[in-house]
Amino acid sequence: MSLPRILGAAALVLAVAGCASGSKAPANTAFDFGPLGAPLSVPTQAAQAPRPPLPAIVVMDATGSPAFENERMVYRLNYADPLQARTYAHARWAANPLLLVTQRVKSRLAQAGIKVLSASDSNTNVPVLRLEIDDFSHAFASAARSEGVVVLRASVFNSHTLLDQKTFSRATAAPSADAPGGARALAASTDAATADITAWLAGIDTRKR
Repeated sequence: MSLPRILGAAALVLAVAGCASGSKAPANTAFDFGPLGAPLSVPTQAAQAPRPPLPAIVVMDATGSPAFENERMVYRLNYADPLQARTYAHARWAANPLLLVTQRVKSRLAQAGIKVLSASDSNTNVPVLRLEIDDFSHAFASAARSEGVVVLRASVFNSHTLLDQKTFSRATAAPSADAPGGARALAASTDAATADITAWLAGIDTRKR
């Protein structure tokens, strides 16, 4: 890597993460996805297709990398070293991303009119939605351009039989190259991926096979 790129990457690390030992270091800030807001619109192609009534569904807690089991906010300097996951020094999530994504998906599905159940409330005839988080990070393509990247793998089961599986990927431009900008972008990407999942569920025959 050239010296200018190394210096540029180092400068961005200091800018976005902050100096942990500096006397003027900002106080820790906790972020979540904010209010639920208005219902999300489904993708155009899904809106035009026949939409059978969605049944009740069990939404299991999302799983993923151990990196998502804590409240740290992850970012990557993809233009410098995409293999290194960094964390903001003075910003964190209000809960770990696995819990935040699970709750957001449940809330959005319920908002769309789907009966959302927990595992203890269901019977063997209710389909189960399982989510795995493959990526949930604030990704920098350059020092000035970044986006919130969310990649979710969704699987629908009925009585342990896999009915369908699909990976949903969304990337939303961050309004600023810092933790608040990353948090807003990741919240928007999560909502967009959830809208995609809602449309996808409408086309699955969830009856027991």
